[in-house]
Amino acid sequence: MLKLNIQLFAHKKGMGSTKNGRDSESKRLGVKRADGQFVLAGNILVKQRGTKIHPGTNVGRGSDDTLFALVDGKVKFERMGADRKKVSVYAE
Repeated sequence: MLKLNIQLFAHKKGMGSTKNGRDSESKRLGVKRADGQFVLAGNILVKQRGTKIHPGTNVGRGSDDTLFALVDGKVKFERMGADRKKVSVYAE
């Protein structure tokens, strides 16, 4: 009598993990110019989401809340009360 030894294996290849491994590109947010540093008009001072730091004297705010210098001068970070900060540029 003929005896057959048959083994059944998976008929599809195993799939790799597809649930992980995605992340958004970093947005490079943060302070770009330090306190006391000389800047030119148009230089970006802070890239942020929301107004974590508010615009002060000679500082403009872009549509994405980026703060930028309106005049040439020195950067000064200041406190507005206990919980708010602002950045100003003073011409020299």
